[in-house]
Amino acid sequence: MYQFSYAEVAQESSATARDREHEAFGHMIESLKRAEAAGPRSREAIDAIHVTRNLWSVLVEDLASPENVLPEELRAGLISIGLWVMREAEAIRLGRVQSFAAMIEVTTMIRDGLEA
Repeated sequence: MYQFSYAEVAQESSATARDREHEAFGHMIESLKRAEAAGPRSREAIDAIHVTRNLWSVLVEDLASPENVLPEELRAGLISIGLWVMREAEAIRLGRVQSFAAMIEVTTMIRDGLEA
């Protein structure tokens, strides 16, 4: 039977969670890129907005939780980014913004930061 220290299990769990987050951001980015190519009134845009709002809603809720172990300043910054992305998605839905490019850029930076 294998025995693992708590630190090894915690590190593994953290790495697994980070991998899942990275994968979710990758899925969102691909969805946003398809929407950018198809246009803001396309079915791809509707799907991308849905995926983006759902993922960021979950992330913001988790970041706001007192149980979240990230440093408070980092959590606050990520919450601000998440709220901006959700507002930008809504602006596209309402026709006030026509491009997904800014959301793609910001989301890509966040995803790439998960690799660090």
